[in-house]
Amino acid sequence: MCGRYAAKKNPADLAQEFDAVDETDGKAREADYNVAPTKNVVTVVQRHPRDADGQVLEDEPAVRSLRVMRWGLVPFWAKDVSVGNRMINTRAETAAEKPAFKKSLAQRRCLVPADGWYEWRRTGKQKEPFYMTRPDGHSLSFAGIWDTWRDPKDPDAPQLITFSIITTDAAGRLTDVHDRMPLVIHERNWADWLDPDRTEVGELLAPPMDLMETIELRPVSDRVGNVRNNGPELIERVEPATDLDAAEALFDLPNP
Repeated sequence: MCGRYAAKKNPADLAQEFDAVDETDGKAREADYNVAPTKNVVTVVQRHPRDADGQVLEDEPAVRSLRVMRWGLVPFWAKDVSVGNRMINTRAETAAEKPAFKKSLAQRRCLVPADGWYEWRRTGKQKEPFYMTRPDGHSLSFAGIWDTWRDPKDPDAPQLITFSIITTDAAGRLTDVHDRMPLVIHERNWADWLDPDRTEVGELLAPPMDLMETIELRPVSDRVGNVRNNGPELIERVEPATDLDAAEALFDLPNP
């Protein structure tokens, strides 16, 4: 699964990297080293423009843009926003079949820029956190799907835009850490994934092995497990991985 990731680049840098128009309207968060579900984050979409009445101009070229969305998909038909807490991830193997996801997979896909993501390796009762990232500094682009939702109890409430990250079986060395991983879309497939006129993307639901083989698996601090912790120290290598909070507590003990 994917339940935490890091996103430290600002919209200006992301707009250049993804060749997109910044439409975050100042709503983008500052660098976040511990992105968790329900947070509002930057995504990349590509849509046809609309006229003054809101009608889609399908004959006009689609525009790629940065948009802020909330992590945790709330389908348009949901009765309550809390549904999104259970839909932070979507399995690639069943996304085209399940009612909550199949329409979004066909019509509303996005990219989720990240500098890396976290997973925990279990060894018996112990869990060791790792940070997966690209050594070249380029963003990882998670495959996402999105939807819009309006509270049925309050028709005048603002529209909520939410997304889910697609996951797949772990690939290559990543299997040493966890059996699942976010589906990464390679740069060469960005245009196909975002194409609003393309409804069939089955061939893109597999990880790009050439890119996956370059991913760094970095042991990091247990601090990432607490969503209140946030800072560049969370992605620093720790050899061996240790609980820095516990280590610091030792220095606070009174002298014997």
